[in-house]
Amino acid sequence: MNKKRILVVDNEQYIQEVAKICLETVAGWEVLTASSGKEGIVQAENHQPDAILLDVMMPDMDGIAAFANLQANPNTKEIPVILLTAKIQAADRRRYAQLGMKSAIAKPFNPLELADQVASALGWNLEN
Repeated sequence: MNKKRILVVDNEQYIQEVAKICLETVAGWEVLTASSGKEGIVQAENHQPDAILLDVMMPDMDGIAAFANLQANPNTKEIPVILLTAKIQAADRRRYAQLGMKSAIAKPFNPLELADQVASALGWNLEN
């Protein structure tokens, strides 16, 4: 079975590190990181991850703009995106779903539940 590759795009180094450690340890996935929307778009195009965890609130290019860029690119538009966000009201969830995002995970997230949340949102089985 091929190991899943996840791209975590967040401008907070701490969030990148926690997500990377948890997803690698709990799920055995390969985790790439990016610190900005622009860097995330380049990483997604170059590495073709199986999914992207994308922070909403980032300087320069926020997660919504980065998602729009990913969707506009034929090389990245099929990659499922899950938002990492502190804004997780029902109205926000509906808007994100309408835009085509797979799910939204609230920040701060529980590190031990992150892999389960991602797998559940994407219909993946966590059993390696």
